[in-house]
Amino acid sequence: MITFKNVLKVAVVAAMFHAAPAVVANDLDTLLQEVSASRAQDEKVFQQRVATYNAASPGEQASMLAEAQGKRDALALKSDALAVAFSANEVKLRESNKALRDKIDALGLTQVFGLSRQVAGDLSIALQQSLISSQLKPEPGQPPRSEVLRQLSTAKNTPTTEDLERIWFEMQREMIASGQVARYQTDVVQPGGEVVDATVVRVGPFNAVSDGKHLAYNPELQSLTVYPRQPPSDILAYGRALESASEGYVQTVVDSARGVLMGLYVERPTWVDRIKHGEHINYVILLVGAVAALAFLFQFVYLVLVRLKVGAQLKNLDKPTNDNPLGRVLLAFKGDPKNIEQDSDAAELRISEAVSRELPKLERAQALLSLSVAAGPLLGLIGTVLGMIITFQSITESGSSDPKLMAAGIGAAMIATVLGLGIAIPLLFGNALLGALSRGVTQVLEEQSAGMLAESIERAHRV
Repeated sequence: MITFKNVLKVAVVAAMFHAAPAVVANDLDTLLQEVSASRAQDEKVFQQRVATYNAASPGEQASMLAEAQGKRDALALKSDALAVAFSANEVKLRESNKALRDKIDALGLTQVFGLSRQVAGDLSIALQQSLISSQLKPEPGQPPRSEVLRQLSTAKNTPTTEDLERIWFEMQREMIASGQVARYQTDVVQPGGEVVDATVVRVGPFNAVSDGKHLAYNPELQSLTVYPRQPPSDILAYGRALESASEGYVQTVVDSARGVLMGLYVERPTWVDRIKHGEHINYVILLVGAVAALAFLFQFVYLVLVRLKVGAQLKNLDKPTNDNPLGRVLLAFKGDPKNIEQDSDAAELRISEAVSRELPKLERAQALLSLSVAAGPLLGLIGTVLGMIITFQSITESGSSDPKLMAAGIGAAMIATVLGLGIAIPLLFGNALLGALSRGVTQVLEEQSAGMLAESIERAHRV
């Protein structure tokens, strides 16, 4: 049943649709506030109309009711006319689209347009990831070139001549820039997050350097960023040479994977990171190696000095000194030349005692080095076992043999093995060197003591 109140509400709503401005909200809270305010305004207008209607006389009320019904009927007629026009326009649009498709098929352009959209989509992805986009930036307020091509690839309309030319232009510009070494100014994001305007030297789409540092391209930010960890000094030297060159040919490093290899290279953990990643057994291996290395250095310096002093003593056997093993052995020989034949056994024992007294000093640290050589691989084996335990635990916890989960444990196992062998092999050579040096001094002592004893016995026979 149609009442005056319902007709009045229809009239009020129609009036509000014509008079109220469009609500524009940037977030949900603002939208809720705007809707609440609009509903309050509608209710206020409705109450004013109700009050006006109730205050009017019966004749005026009938006139207002007739006017509202007339507006409703007019709007209904207008709505029906618009619906008929909309349906007619849809029929015309379908006919026009069919005629356009027929013409496209007749010209053989269906595959061309489909291929153009595919090329635009592929090129959009390539340009978004391309280092060259840091130089070929759009004008302020314009979308990036990759976004323009993405819109062309997803457009439902038939590509125009301008669209096809834009695809060709961007492809040609990317090809030309890929073979150039360019220097330009652009924003560079530093490791701390600050953005600075810097001079960048770009080698095609492969890599870029600025201020002697290699840069990475961030497609999301559409800008260059400095690698938090830079490559080794030799690669940095190539980058500085490229940056300082103005003409001619310069040898430099080129990442054929367009930044992927450089990113993997700079993220490669250092030896310190690998040791920290392993178990505590790595620190035990390093401690054993450090103690053995210090013992080797101390004994090596001592033996070199002893050999020099013994060499000097050999040149002056008549004046033995107490600052070298040979001199102390010569001073220990105090046999009586007249009774040397009868006391030769005692003299030999005194000489043997003096030589034996020098041996511990000459051979010290060799036992420690031999122990370290044997303990290094065994400690590495312990680390290997611990790493494999970690690997099996990760497989058990995750329920899968994902290589990424297994890599941590395997890496810890391998670094322990490398450290164990790394300290054992150098110490093995060091122990052999100390043994050779000490045997050289011991041989001199034995030769000189035997010669000294024989010379004394001969001198006694001559007397």
